[in-house]
Amino acid sequence: MLPSFLQDLFKDQSYNPDHFFLIAGPCVVENEELVMEVAHKVSSICKRLEVPYVFKASYRKANRTSANSFTGIGDDNGLSLIKKVGEAFNLPTTSDIHAHEEAAMAAPFIDILQIPAFLCRQTDLLVAAAETGKIVNVKKGQFLSGPSMKFAADKIKKAGNEKVMLTERGNTFGYTDLVVDYRNITWMKEIGVPVIMDCTHSLQQPNQTSGVTGGNPQLIGTVASAAIATGADGLFIETHPDPSCALSDGANMLRLDLLEGLLEKLVKLRKAVV
Repeated sequence: MLPSFLQDLFKDQSYNPDHFFLIAGPCVVENEELVMEVAHKVSSICKRLEVPYVFKASYRKANRTSANSFTGIGDDNGLSLIKKVGEAFNLPTTSDIHAHEEAAMAAPFIDILQIPAFLCRQTDLLVAAAETGKIVNVKKGQFLSGPSMKFAADKIKKAGNEKVMLTERGNTFGYTDLVVDYRNITWMKEIGVPVIMDCTHSLQQPNQTSGVTGGNPQLIGTVASAAIATGADGLFIETHPDPSCALSDGANMLRLDLLEGLLEKLVKLRKAVV
């Protein structure tokens, strides 16, 4: 059963309460056509499968390998388009924030403030996000264990906000790879908050000498299935109509036309393990 703050978030959607929820969308706001296409397709699939859905896109990508990498179309434009998507399809929305002053700026446009993994220990950022009253989703740092994320959750709760979620996204393995320790899902659920599996960023291959992060998107289904089997409450999947042309994280996004078949399988798996 979803906690009350997520039940409120999904109050305008018809969904099966035994299903996982989905956070999905393109890595970054590239243009209006892209975000509208993805939101339309994913919301239609989720409505049919009775999966509660949050639209995701970053209004700005602050963490990039190269100084030449695309970062966004401007904060105001990006946030405005995310809000437009939410209103057009009656969906809750989420995006990353990167500094404490961004929390109050982004909060009027989105429903969930997402804290990037590299910033999950930044106390001023967590507190500022908490003080907006919005749901705060903190991604577990690639350098942290699941149990250690209780301290991030505690910072938000001590700031007066009980609406906390945690996201597993793998741990650094060597210099150019990540691995997922599924014990972290169980351990973070013991903290008493919803736990999400980031099925795309956990398959990144960072620190490439080309200056562009690599990935293994062919394993998204494997990661998602294992997460459902180990009790994840939600899944995070970045998706794009043509990842090869995406302006950010194309190497690890799921091609949009593959999402429906994957979700159908995952809904069946969820039914078997609940």
